[in-house]
Amino acid sequence: MAEILIDPKNDTQHGTRGAVTSRGRGTMLRWFIVLFLVPSLKYPANPPGVGDPKTIYLREGLYVGFILSSGFTVLGLAFVYRKFENNNSLWSKKKLTLPLIYAIVMVIAYVSFPPNPDKVTIPMDLLTSFRIAGTFTIGIFWWLMAVILGTFWDKLKPNETSKIASV
Repeated sequence: MAEILIDPKNDTQHGTRGAVTSRGRGTMLRWFIVLFLVPSLKYPANPPGVGDPKTIYLREGLYVGFILSSGFTVLGLAFVYRKFENNNSLWSKKKLTLPLIYAIVMVIAYVSFPPNPDKVTIPMDLLTSFRIAGTFTIGIFWWLMAVILGTFWDKLKPNETSKIASV
């Protein structure tokens, strides 16, 4: 799990499978977890029309705030990872410590953010079907992002500085 969330170089160790490179799959999985899965644990999706229309901006702000706290936490931990990247004595500790720090920060955010102000009054089977369909749809979105960006990465090869410098 540590390599999935933190290690940006982890995905370059394997070959490619069609258009979806390891880099694309790794990036897709990281951002799916950070920007969708973790925030939806606190504020899961509700069908349109659920909740008081007067609280829409509050609910939207809470959801976006939780996404930002998750995203900026991972971004900050990535900077910490890069800072200590060449320190081999901390290598094994980083792989466990950084995801643990992320988990602690997100648990604190989960507890400190207020609950959804509106009660859900629709049948649970409809709500569950909506949430499963929404998760599937967002998963397709991130998979397509991996295909598209992985294809561009393979075609343009921005990691090869010799080509960039000679152009």
